[in-house]
Amino acid sequence: MILLIANRGEIACRIIRSARDAGWETVAVYSDADQDAPHVLLADAAVHIGPSSAAQSYLNVERILDAAARTGATHLHPGYGFLSENADFAAACARAGVTFVGPPPDAIAAMADKSAARRRMMAADVPVVPGFDGPAELAGYVDAAAQIGAPLLVKAVAGGGGRGMRKVTDLADLPAAIAAAQQEAAAAFGEGAVLLEKMVSHARHVEVQIIADQQGTVLHLGERDCSAQRRHQKIIEEAPSPAVDAALRGRMGAAAVAAARAVGYVGAGTVEFLLDDDGGFYFLEMNTRLQVEHPVTEAVTGLDLVALQLQIALGDPLPFVQDDVVLSGHAIEARLYAEDPEQDFRPQTGTIHALQFAGRAGCRTDHGVAAGGEVSPWYDPMVAKLIAHGPDRETASRRLIRLIEETVLLGVTTNQRFLGKLLESDDFQAGEIRTDALPIIAPGVLTAEDKATAALLWLALCAPGALDGFQVAHRVPRTLRLQMNGAVEAQSVKVLANHRIRVGETVLWLRPGTGLKRRVRIDGVEQTVQAVAAGKHLWARIGGNAVQVSPEALREMKGTTSSSGSIRAPSAGKVLEVPVTVGAMVRQGDPLVILEAMKIETILRAPFDGQVDAVFTEGGAQVSSGALVVELSERKEEG
Repeated sequence: MILLIANRGEIACRIIRSARDAGWETVAVYSDADQDAPHVLLADAAVHIGPSSAAQSYLNVERILDAAARTGATHLHPGYGFLSENADFAAACARAGVTFVGPPPDAIAAMADKSAARRRMMAADVPVVPGFDGPAELAGYVDAAAQIGAPLLVKAVAGGGGRGMRKVTDLADLPAAIAAAQQEAAAAFGEGAVLLEKMVSHARHVEVQIIADQQGTVLHLGERDCSAQRRHQKIIEEAPSPAVDAALRGRMGAAAVAAARAVGYVGAGTVEFLLDDDGGFYFLEMNTRLQVEHPVTEAVTGLDLVALQLQIALGDPLPFVQDDVVLSGHAIEARLYAEDPEQDFRPQTGTIHALQFAGRAGCRTDHGVAAGGEVSPWYDPMVAKLIAHGPDRETASRRLIRLIEETVLLGVTTNQRFLGKLLESDDFQAGEIRTDALPIIAPGVLTAEDKATAALLWLALCAPGALDGFQVAHRVPRTLRLQMNGAVEAQSVKVLANHRIRVGETVLWLRPGTGLKRRVRIDGVEQTVQAVAAGKHLWARIGGNAVQVSPEALREMKGTTSSSGSIRAPSAGKVLEVPVTVGAMVRQGDPLVILEAMKIETILRAPFDGQVDAVFTEGGAQVSSGALVVELSERKEEG
């Protein structure tokens, strides 16, 4: 039996490992950007399927099925994302004689259209959120919104992951929200239709894992709490939910099973609900695929969901019944993203110069990256999933915090510190996270000692010869100007006896050694830091904070975060729209360029009132990080 995995990254690696353990041969597919990716090297065979753009590779049905034919693949696993919930693709696999590891096309189609899914769920007595999915004319939405009342959500009928979703708290903003959601949905899913739903305020996002075989058995495997979200996308998930007891679990599980039966579901899937504080729950949608967060369910049930998917695809019945499903302990997963939480979680790209994942009891790391690899703008910015399991929630949380602290990923900005602080927050520890708000995590602050340590590491690893220049004239202090996390720091450096140096008021000594972890003595106290150099650039973790250091002369432009009239792309990506033209007068905050990078839409706005002097890009164009896209000049008062 030969399994082709029509995906990439950590999920491709995870599927390959389970498939090979079950005796399957595996085939990977890859784009230009992924030619040296771990999933390519892990599989028994690999086939190139096109350029870096997902539309020309991982979403190219013809090339994927050609790869299956060329390698003799008997089965195809879509993973999640890409073509995993594409009913036409599942049907195309069947026509090509390849077994799709997932539900039948009709079940995918039934749940892909959120409007149709709502109607099916109501018919199956599954509770749904009050809403409207009627005619597409704006007037119909406006009338329905007036009856439903604010706040409400505008949601894309197709797709998921927070794309094509807008929150409306003032009904006067509804037309603009609908237009924005339709545009984003059309770009992401090829379908711009939207529906309205009443927003269930202060709710939890709780989803139920279901599994169904071809013989008609449908079971649930407990729930996951996915309430910790940013941009409507999950970042921390746990099983079981701290808000669900055995009785509520039974009711939600029964509703999820009814939802699956209503569409003739087969395979692994997830039914998502909103849960209010009174124990009321409402159907949101069904994901007809494996979920990113499935490892926490595996941890508490002891089951391998990919192995079960493969058995079901072979026609085998489920080897257990509902009463056999017992939840053991607690598991929590954190998604490590290449993004900057201090810049509204803006996706980041770059080279991973150092990578180490800790091996700890009760912990698991799923990833598809390697040191020296690139985090490109072409795909989702998730780098890895960090999972911890323990006998109770407190133990699982403590283990995960430690796992996050011990993870080393240098070269690309990530949300690593944010994840640790979020897990440590009072709200999370109390199990009180909701979908409508995250605890406020203060930005990381570099102390004077942190800055001194960064300067020492830069001198030692990036410019060791520079220390000689600080030893002339009887060790007279010299000024070192470095850029640290975008800010220029002028440090007074003086070489002392016994290989020590003074940076500002801090005396430091770097213990000789190699590797990522270095010992630094700071005013007589030693501590461990992590650091790696690439040319004149240094990446380090000091005091729990990520630090990027480079010479002042190598400072990179930050166009969109300054008052400069030179508007630059914050990351590489695709230009969706340029709503201004040369000569246009704009006010501060007006949108200038709408950019999509790594599935995230970013609006570059005017930093001041002014006039558009030049536009250097257009809709559909690809731009690199730091590329100049618009030039503004300040508006002159007339008269």
